[in-house]
Amino acid sequence: MTEGAGEYDFVVVANRLPVDRVVADDGEVTWRTSPGGLVTALEPVMRQADGAWVGWSGDAGEAPEPFDTDEMRLVPVPLSEEEVSTYYEGFSNDTLWPLYHDVIAVPTYHRAWWDAYVRVNRRFAEAAAAQAAPGATVWVQDYQLQLVPAALRELRPDLKIGFFNHIPFPPYELFAQMPWRRQVVEGLLGADLLGFQRQSDANNFLRVCRRLLGIDSRRHRIVVTDEGGAQREVHAAAFPISIDTPAFEELAGRDSVQSRVTEVRFELGAPRKLLLGVDRLDYTKGIMHRLKAYGELLDDGLVDPEDTVFVQVATPSRERVDSYRQLRDEIELAVGRINGEHGTIGRAAVHYLHHNQPREEMSALYQAADVMLVTALRDGMNLVAKEYAASRLDERGVLVLSEFTGAADELNGSLLVNPHDISGLKRTIAQALQMDEKEQNRRMRQLRRRVRSHDVTRWAEQFLAALETGHGSGTTVSEHAQATAGQL
Repeated sequence: MTEGAGEYDFVVVANRLPVDRVVADDGEVTWRTSPGGLVTALEPVMRQADGAWVGWSGDAGEAPEPFDTDEMRLVPVPLSEEEVSTYYEGFSNDTLWPLYHDVIAVPTYHRAWWDAYVRVNRRFAEAAAAQAAPGATVWVQDYQLQLVPAALRELRPDLKIGFFNHIPFPPYELFAQMPWRRQVVEGLLGADLLGFQRQSDANNFLRVCRRLLGIDSRRHRIVVTDEGGAQREVHAAAFPISIDTPAFEELAGRDSVQSRVTEVRFELGAPRKLLLGVDRLDYTKGIMHRLKAYGELLDDGLVDPEDTVFVQVATPSRERVDSYRQLRDEIELAVGRINGEHGTIGRAAVHYLHHNQPREEMSALYQAADVMLVTALRDGMNLVAKEYAASRLDERGVLVLSEFTGAADELNGSLLVNPHDISGLKRTIAQALQMDEKEQNRRMRQLRRRVRSHDVTRWAEQFLAALETGHGSGTTVSEHAQATAGQL
């Protein structure tokens, strides 16, 4: 028996648990599934695997005892108020997030933040090591925990360790800015398999290894030397994440959701055409760019607010970070200007919803929307684009998709745009609004084939199979092209 081993053969380690704590008026504590792409992707996999999930509960202070919910063992990791500020809001979201998203916002580097990041990553590794059975598979998730693989390997060399990066991985020229660049790379190299959203992200990582550590790579394999002189292979490849497509289709087909689709269209003034944006409120999502493009279409008279309405859902995010508060103010000012100039009483040109929406409401909005606007300036994948396609049982609607998303590699039935090109974005929105039903059907069928054949189950199976065999083969862009050949 390995010293310190636990009982679970499969352990997921993520910054957050897949649930949020809810306290009722009488003080009773319950847990509900939390929003977000990572939870959406991994929850069905965890239920099937009957494994343990290690993560933060979302509340500062002492962590609850491990508990079971929805066929998962949840193991909370504590974060103090200071660590929430330094490790999470600081290093994770004000250093790594902007650095990894092409420096759309300027990253901030503080040594105290880095020290907290090291300390918390070690704590997560220790919690995972305590849950994992001898020879278990541990799957570490995302940029907040890049030091966990190496710490885990030090604690439990018997484990098979995978890491998946849900956000972009930057080119060397940007990554090299970070004072602790070498430590981050060495932390990641503790894994046996490193998964990225796009092949370009995997290539960026391999190039960083060559430039910083002098480690060469062949066929996406890196040979590293552990303490003691033992050598092992680390694989880096693309594994584009996806969604639980059958669940989205089942939800979309419910009678209650179909009734709500009719209600939404009526409330928004059918037969007005509906443009829809759904995002976390984040500067990487290009919300201001699409508002600018839509506002100019109205100003130019190319779109009539009597015939068209834009709904923007912006889920609250990181509201204690200054750049996010500033972005919210800018968006609200832009919405107010557009409505002030083009709205009438009872007939707004833009509806802005800055709160979480139930899954049923989101499904209804997806199905009511004539055009889905995904204009991210940089995005690892963007699951909203896939959710929209999975929800369109009627095989109608148009997806306008930023070429700077991972989804652009896969969703060939979309209209690709450069969101920085406002004139081009305006032309594409106009094209989408004018697209005939036959062309919509052709494109949406193509989108739906993709999200059906490559859902979250296949994503997890491909990653875990590659981790188990040590082959490290993911889904490449060339495979995407082959899968969609002849469908246009």
